[in-house]
Amino acid sequence: MDRLHAVVHGDVQGVGFRYFLVNRARPLALKGWVRNRPDGAVELVAEGERPNLERLLEAAREGPRHASVGEVDVEWEQATGGLTAFDLIY
Repeated sequence: MDRLHAVVHGDVQGVGFRYFLVNRARPLALKGWVRNRPDGAVELVAEGERPNLERLLEAAREGPRHASVGEVDVEWEQATGGLTAFDLIY
C-alpha cells in the first residue's frame, strides 16, 4: 500500500474538480481526501494500491472539462493508514 500526496495548480477551483476526483477515487477503493487550498490549488491525499493511485493521479493531471491543470506537485510515501473512504474535506 502506498500514499499519494498531490497539489494541483491551475484553474482548478469552482469547476467541479474535487467532485471529479471523488468520483474517480471511490471505484478504485482508495481512501483519503481532497480539498481546496486558500492559494487556489486543490490538494489530495490518497492511500491504496499503487496502480489505482496512479490512475487517480492521471485523472488529477487531466481534470474535468472546465478545469485547466497547470503544475501537479507529487509526493509518494508508504501508507500510514487512518484514512476513511475518499471524500471532500472543507
